[in-house]
Amino acid sequence: MRRTEAAKQLGGFVREHRTDGGRRLRQAGIMLVVGAVGMAFGVPVAVASIGTTDGAPELAGLLLGVGLAGLGLGIWRLVQGFRTREQCFDVHERGLTHRVAGTATLIPWQDIASVGAHGEDGRPLAEARGMGFTCDIVLTDGRRIRVDTFTEDVRQLALTAHAAVHLGRLPEGRGRRRTD
Repeated sequence: MRRTEAAKQLGGFVREHRTDGGRRLRQAGIMLVVGAVGMAFGVPVAVASIGTTDGAPELAGLLLGVGLAGLGLGIWRLVQGFRTREQCFDVHERGLTHRVAGTATLIPWQDIASVGAHGEDGRPLAEARGMGFTCDIVLTDGRRIRVDTFTEDVRQLALTAHAAVHLGRLPEGRGRRRTD
C-alpha cells in the first residue's frame, strides 16, 4: 500500500520508524557462530571427560551451555529477523501503518486497545541486543505487536502512540498548522 492511499484513510503522514532487520540477522549470525563453536569444542571435551572427575566435566558443561544458548538464541533471532523483514511503522494523524515484507496493515488509533512501554533494561548490552526498550501495542482484536530497539526512535513511536490512544492527543501531519 502506498503512503498516499494510507493518508487518505489515516490522515496526513507524520513520521516513519524503520526496523533494522539487517542488524537482527547479523546478531543471529554471531549467535549461531558462537553456538556452533561452543558445541564443536564442548562435545569432544564432554566425550573425553567421561570417567574423569577433575575439571573436564565442568569445562564440558560450560562449553555445551554456551553452545546450546548461542544456537537457541541465534535461531530465535533468525526467525524474528525473517518474520519482521522490511518492517516499518508509518505514523499518520489518525493511526499507524504497519508494513512487513511488502504487506501493509492500517491500524486506526481506535483499533488499539493499549500501548505499553517497558524502559531501560538494566542488563549488560541490552540496548545492543535490541532489548533495552520495548513497546507493546495491543489491538482490540487481541493481536500484539512488539516493537524493540531495532526500530529507529522506538521511544518516540511509543510516546506518540500512547498520547494518541490514551490521552487523545493526535499527531499532526506534515503541512498542518497548529490552531491553538
